[in-house]
Amino acid sequence: MKIAIVGAGPAGLYFALLAKKHDPTHDIHIYEQNPAGATYGWGVVFSDIGLAFLKEADPAFFAEFTAHHERCDYMEVVHQGHHVQIHGNHFSRTARIDMLDTLQRACERVGVGISYGHRIDDAEALAGQVDLLVAADGGNSAVRRQLADSFRPSFEKRRNKFAWYGTRQRFQPVSLIFRETPHGVFIAHSYQYSAELSTFLVEVDPDTWRRAGLDSASEDQSRRFCAEVFAPELGANELLTNRSLWFEANIVKNEHWTHGNIVLLGDALRTVHFSLGSGTRMAMQDAIALHRGLAAHPGDLQAAFGAFEGARRPASSSFQQAAAKSLDWYEHVADKLHLDPVRFAYDYMRRTGQVSHADLQQRDPHFTAAFEALQALQTAHA
Repeated sequence: MKIAIVGAGPAGLYFALLAKKHDPTHDIHIYEQNPAGATYGWGVVFSDIGLAFLKEADPAFFAEFTAHHERCDYMEVVHQGHHVQIHGNHFSRTARIDMLDTLQRACERVGVGISYGHRIDDAEALAGQVDLLVAADGGNSAVRRQLADSFRPSFEKRRNKFAWYGTRQRFQPVSLIFRETPHGVFIAHSYQYSAELSTFLVEVDPDTWRRAGLDSASEDQSRRFCAEVFAPELGANELLTNRSLWFEANIVKNEHWTHGNIVLLGDALRTVHFSLGSGTRMAMQDAIALHRGLAAHPGDLQAAFGAFEGARRPASSSFQQAAAKSLDWYEHVADKLHLDPVRFAYDYMRRTGQVSHADLQQRDPHFTAAFEALQALQTAHA
């Protein structure tokens, strides 16, 4: 097959790698609008469940992909200045640019062509020159926008504000820090992803954001303000910026996933809020499913698309429902702040409805025992 892929993110690169390794006769070329090496953001995080899918799909590449990851088997929730650890939560972290470099090198080794600084302004014209066009060009997909009448996308902008920072303070566990200020509640999502750097994502509701004056603050003023809010955790380390502008989460869905010989993949298809830490995982699972659909139905693109959609629609719907519940929890976290640190952390872990008490008990019996003791004490004094 002659395959064109728009977007050199994890979805497009991983699909190209799997497809080319399966059938070296495929002619595969990737078009990326940004220059080589241009990536924004800091680190990405995978759960052990997410990594299991990658290991099953391509064990050899999995070993290369995870060789330099930072790993930890617990997370921390910081509330009222107390650090509550929840064990049995395995996370693997890496720099986004390192992840993309690893995927790019693997693609080039097997003969996938990549053109950087190449924008696709007419997706249908390109589709007419190939057997398959994969639109993996992110949450702001140009292909999806050009063919919006066919894909019928919908968008839901959520209310909380976010800014992505980095820091040289190393947060070895995935850490969630909740800080009450005179303006309102600030939240930090932080984790170490390299020997020297951690991601530090700051979240705040729009009313608190305005009361703090961040609606009129410059990028540097916002950086310094947030560093002061989280000074107890950052210590002497400052926050680092990389286009660290305030934004709102935009949840994308598409009624139709394909059009002719064009298919959406990754964030172009659907976005999953980063509070679940699953966007990159979902993108790469999309790549696996599309590859398997094509491998199972050679020469029958519509059957391959049907297999891809049948495999991914239920998971996509489930994750987006969980993400919506997670977003609701964060957007109303002020209603939870009266809880003691252990019960607050427990409420956080149960926020999506997909983690049961038994699940938590299996992961960390000491944490659930502490929660049960507090519940029993409260009942005894009721």
